[in-house]
Amino acid sequence: MRYLWSVMTVQENRFDFTAFDADAVLSWYDQHARKLPWRARSPELAPAYHVFLSELMLQQTVVATVIPYFNEFIRRWPDIHALAAADEDDVLRAWAGLGYYARARNMVKAAQEISRALEGRFPQTADELIKLPGVGSYTAGAIAAIAFAQPAVVLDGNIERVLIRFAGIDQPKKLVRDSLSERYLSVLPETRRSDFPQALMDIGAGICTPKQAKCDICPLAAGCAARRLPNPEDLPVKPVKPAKPVRQGEIYVITHPFNQILMTRRAPTGLLGGMMGFPSSGWDKSHHDQNLLAALAGTRKIRLPQGFSHIFTHFRADMEVFHIQVSASWQPPENYSWADINPDDWPTFFRKAWQQAESFLKNVGGDQSRSFKDTP
Repeated sequence: MRYLWSVMTVQENRFDFTAFDADAVLSWYDQHARKLPWRARSPELAPAYHVFLSELMLQQTVVATVIPYFNEFIRRWPDIHALAAADEDDVLRAWAGLGYYARARNMVKAAQEISRALEGRFPQTADELIKLPGVGSYTAGAIAAIAFAQPAVVLDGNIERVLIRFAGIDQPKKLVRDSLSERYLSVLPETRRSDFPQALMDIGAGICTPKQAKCDICPLAAGCAARRLPNPEDLPVKPVKPAKPVRQGEIYVITHPFNQILMTRRAPTGLLGGMMGFPSSGWDKSHHDQNLLAALAGTRKIRLPQGFSHIFTHFRADMEVFHIQVSASWQPPENYSWADINPDDWPTFFRKAWQQAESFLKNVGGDQSRSFKDTP
């Protein structure tokens, strides 16, 4: 009976934020705010460039991963003009490991627009910010709110979870996002509009986490509907995710005696667009380059004992890795070139292939006549 009463109470209070205590949220933030390199200490506002960089990096990426990348970008490109003048290849190499490389290319384009067309002045409203390349509605709202204290909607995963649990909303997030936007603005205080979304982010990251709701230390506990449920962690309602489709592919790791590796620049759009990578096929619905296959005629292609899997947003790639050692006199066809072996500069996908090849080469001690399965 207690459980049924709790559910009925939650449903009756759905979308009810009258007990939401913004002052309690901000008081908690004053004591417990995370120290992040892109933040400013209240009442100061963080530089717009810092917020811009961090928010683009944080898309689909956790804070702990972003921090060293953010620090390195600030060291190399300390302001919007420096980033606008940067070589895109240098930016992509510095981005390697963060994934979703279109973010980096769009970041450079946005920096160029701000630096040149806007003379270094950041747009201050979400409506203007969203016009920049790579800036969606969430990122525009976050920059407007955090850098300029604008009354913009900021709904990342942490904030959505806090609001949904507070009101006991038992519907999938995508069905209530518009309503959440309205409720967010209804509880947004007149002052400290920069601190407020950051405070909710920190509550979601450290207290109201996906797997554990630490209600006893939450500043919103007194009015929270989910706290009265047996398992607050059941909210938000989790949609059923279909299994990711699987694509099969091959990747060639081609080396020559001078300790270099063959690479090619990928098409500017699509998966890993514009990045340097190894010849490959299948995973991106491509086929091996016939010119490359012709140039490799007569060379020995060795299938490595282990391949690897890599998760992309919409599919899983299961890859076979092949190693090919060519002679010092072998000449690559057009659009291919020799490069130094610098895995830190490569996307994780190609780094995984190299790890398999490197392990193989160490195990065989350079003798490729060992009894691994060959393919013609």
